[in-house]
Amino acid sequence: MAFGATTAAQAAQVYTHHLRDAVSQGTAKQVGSLAANQMMSLDVVLPVRDQAGLDAFVADVTNPASANFRHYLTPAQFTAKFGPTQNDYDTVVQYLGRNGLTITGGSRDGMDVQVAGPVSAVEAAFNVKMHTYQHPTENRVFFSADREPTTSLAIPLWHVSGLNNYSIPHPLLVKKSDYAQAHGISPDAVVSHATTGSGPSASFLGSDMRAVYYGGTALTGAGENLGLFEYEGTDLADLTTYYKNVHQTNNVPVTLLSTDGTSTACVDSRSGGDCDDTEQTLDMTQALGMAPGLSSLVVYIGSTDTAIISAMTTHSPLPSTIGCSWGWTPDDPSTLDPYFEKMAAQGQTFFAASGDSSTWSSRNEAWPADDAYVISVGGTDLTTASAGGAWKSETAWVDSGGGISPDKIAIPSWQKASGIINSSNKGSTTYRNGPDVSANANFTFYTCSDQTTCLANDYGGTSFAAPMWAAYIALVNQQSVANGGARIGNFNATVYPENESGGALTSTFTTDFHDITSGKSGSYSAVTGYDLVTGWGSPKVGLITTLAQ
Repeated sequence: MAFGATTAAQAAQVYTHHLRDAVSQGTAKQVGSLAANQMMSLDVVLPVRDQAGLDAFVADVTNPASANFRHYLTPAQFTAKFGPTQNDYDTVVQYLGRNGLTITGGSRDGMDVQVAGPVSAVEAAFNVKMHTYQHPTENRVFFSADREPTTSLAIPLWHVSGLNNYSIPHPLLVKKSDYAQAHGISPDAVVSHATTGSGPSASFLGSDMRAVYYGGTALTGAGENLGLFEYEGTDLADLTTYYKNVHQTNNVPVTLLSTDGTSTACVDSRSGGDCDDTEQTLDMTQALGMAPGLSSLVVYIGSTDTAIISAMTTHSPLPSTIGCSWGWTPDDPSTLDPYFEKMAAQGQTFFAASGDSSTWSSRNEAWPADDAYVISVGGTDLTTASAGGAWKSETAWVDSGGGISPDKIAIPSWQKASGIINSSNKGSTTYRNGPDVSANANFTFYTCSDQTTCLANDYGGTSFAAPMWAAYIALVNQQSVANGGARIGNFNATVYPENESGGALTSTFTTDFHDITSGKSGSYSAVTGYDLVTGWGSPKVGLITTLAQ
């Protein structure tokens, strides 16, 4: 596709899909229409230029055998090479304004234009009608455009976020009582190894994960900036309560950044709100526990995925490592690929929790964890030698998300190497397999949330593992920079060759990963080497040396 072309033949084109099957196939009953004066907020994304060139650059910059390995671009350099031209960007801004939409944010470097306006203006700008429909699987009504958007522009667009609310993003954590109810058992019957944590009731703290997976003191994440991807704000009082209760001190500056005007506050139901910040707070405690000397931790908060991730690729200081503990079904599974590729080109590492509902399927959506440009993080069940002590044993967590991409995302080159996909792990040689790595996700953690509630051993999920991995890579980045090297970026192409030709594991594998070889989740079992429950396993300190060299 000749992105950025301005020929009349491509006029009105929007490259990605926006209609859900329930609307396009007529299985969702239309129940009404949005009022013409109802206000809407959208994020209009422009395509990259030279898609083939960008694909080649990303493959090159992440390939350890390439002379251009880790020779990253700055956001400004990316825009100059692959971003929309100034003329195309200005043309889109002017078009949206002429159609009655107010520009509220976005940037050329971010490849997006954020707008707000009445339904009537949205319908005019994109040649759609905004209707309401009965959701086919949830007890609610959703809104959606009635057709794919088009424009009278002479240049194409990539995506228009906000034209439906069919999928409501959800945090990838689970409460033990909910898990027990879903499985028809008593909460007391849920297996928990929370006997050696240093938190209340022997629960694990973020600092315990540092002791288990790193075990040293020299690396703290100094000089590194970490980002968290969040759909809701938080109350930093909960973070303060956590540190007070566990008798620790946080010395990392935390910033709550709204990427599109979404509130950074979180007020729970007891105070008249409907926001729960359990996920947001645990993401912070997991990251800060692993990397207590970060230069900054920024919580990027927004209402659309493109607005959040656009900000993450342009904000200064640029977050070098990012954790995402949310899942949702996208309008189109390629929607975020330009941004994920941009992150790879800029040396940013993006981790996505693989989910807490076992094997991936069309009804158990894996996105964005099954995207080929992210690092997918599964879950384990961890036992330590003592409170705040070393790793003792680890098995697969029974609900760890993983499997074969339900979005039919093509298998990436680094999963095609000989021996990685085999009869033991039962992976696909056609589609993307996940997860890539893993860490503790069992009901063993200490959490504080909602201004009043702190709980021990009640919450679990791969949402604990993703920010932990993001912070672990902050340690790796610190070491790499100290060695005179670049930051790590997307490292899948580096770790997947842990399989040598013919399938044998390399000699460094045992120093890089805890190989999880017991336990299962759904259709897949943990096996020697790579598997579709725990990926390559959880990190050892040796991985820092391997990645930072």
